[in-house]
Amino acid sequence: MGLFDFVKDAGKTISDFVDLNPILANSGIEIEEPNVDFNDGVAAVSGKVKNQADREKVILFLGNISGVEKVEDNLDIENPEGESQFYTVKRGDTLSKIAKSFYGNPMKYNVIFEANKPMLENPDKIYPGQVLRIPEL
Repeated sequence: MGLFDFVKDAGKTISDFVDLNPILANSGIEIEEPNVDFNDGVAAVSGKVKNQADREKVILFLGNISGVEKVEDNLDIENPEGESQFYTVKRGDTLSKIAKSFYGNPMKYNVIFEANKPMLENPDKIYPGQVLRIPEL
């Protein structure tokens, strides 16, 4: 639980949104009883997820929406496990470059890609300011 910072103007633009609940419900991330209160750039999320990976995906999914500056995590986790690192994409980054930096092997880019689904639909489509999960190998 905690408060996570994001780049407010980076991410998928959702015009005139007030209610993030249906957006999260359709994200493809498994979450029971999801609830998101959005106020003044802060998305406070609660509900129950199965594991740490789903928790991190919920946080990143919401944080990578344009207009969301912070995500307040109030999620319950059924099976706690080790946390991934978060990485903010910089200009010129690729998943291969990030994989080489974290794992020493650019061919491990698919580990990062899979860890960020469904937020990422294509390993070649990342953008500066986007925050990614970098799981342990």
